[in-house]
Amino acid sequence: MNITIEPLGPNARPPLVEKPVFGKTFTNRMFSQWWTEEKGWHDAKIGPYQPLSLDPATAVLHYAQEIFEGTKAYRRPDGHINLFRPWENVARFNRSADRMAMPQVDPEAHLEAIVALVRLEHAWVPSGEGESLYIRPVMIATDVGLGVYASKSYLHYIIVGPAGAYFSTGFKPVSVFVSDQYVRAVRGGTGAAKTGGNYAASLRESERVKRLGYQQVLWLDAIERKYIEEVGAMNIAFVYGGKHIVTPELSGSILEGVTRDSVLKLAPDLGYTASEARLALSDVLRDIESGEITEVFGMGTAAVIAPVDKMGYCGKDYRVRHAPGPVADHLFKSLTDIQYGRVTDPYRWTHKIEVDGR
Repeated sequence: MNITIEPLGPNARPPLVEKPVFGKTFTNRMFSQWWTEEKGWHDAKIGPYQPLSLDPATAVLHYAQEIFEGTKAYRRPDGHINLFRPWENVARFNRSADRMAMPQVDPEAHLEAIVALVRLEHAWVPSGEGESLYIRPVMIATDVGLGVYASKSYLHYIIVGPAGAYFSTGFKPVSVFVSDQYVRAVRGGTGAAKTGGNYAASLRESERVKRLGYQQVLWLDAIERKYIEEVGAMNIAFVYGGKHIVTPELSGSILEGVTRDSVLKLAPDLGYTASEARLALSDVLRDIESGEITEVFGMGTAAVIAPVDKMGYCGKDYRVRHAPGPVADHLFKSLTDIQYGRVTDPYRWTHKIEVDGR
């Protein structure tokens, strides 16, 4: 792909890499390209980060035809930069596009755009503990008009920004509340796609749960309201007897997380067994009470591993025996060591970006 590099204007800022807050600060540049039926993808460029100009009748604003992704760039000990399994994020971006009746991007061109943008903005990649450069690819429908149909034009853009830990408390336990009144997604719907509507549907319950004193919502399946699906914007896992990791099986309404897949592949090499299963809430709560479940944790790009210390349900708190526990701690350290290039990567999960002056 030929990417035009535009000069920065007079408003360019020096890199901000000290104490970055997740999702609040962005770099001076962004990538963008357009798609139309006549020309396909075209006008790829990296130019100044700037607001989008959209007609009030633009399709994305009315019918939510949009998708996004989230991945990170990590500062290595040698000063260069690692991407972690970016190919999986590109593949999921295209699966989301297919579900939302949007054009797919060329995987190699998409990754090339990420690499080019990160290399240009490498000075913004922080080096503090738990810090990274967050990468957010987006695609939106750009037809102007109020007819309900798949748009015939799209904007694909990528923005990046330095990020600290997703939770302000860092690698410390979070509390979750089980929602049996509202649902996030349903099988046959868009739960397996990374599209904004799934997250919008979660906000009302998330705000209520915060007022109750919990940090995240544990979502159940939308049909029977008895099987565990996700926690907040993460996949979830349960540790039995300190050795066996179980995560809900993919159902079509659960997002296929890259971190989730990494845990399933990494766990056996760390001495644990791992499986996917349909997990009934009643069984899980019983096993937490009995101590058979020794740890609970969320898994996702933003937080990596997030230990859970209690689950609230029907006026009762179910306390997890270890939070954080040795399994979550082991997985967190092993995954982040690979991501930051502190150890050899035996899985070939990382893509190294060499930068000047390192």
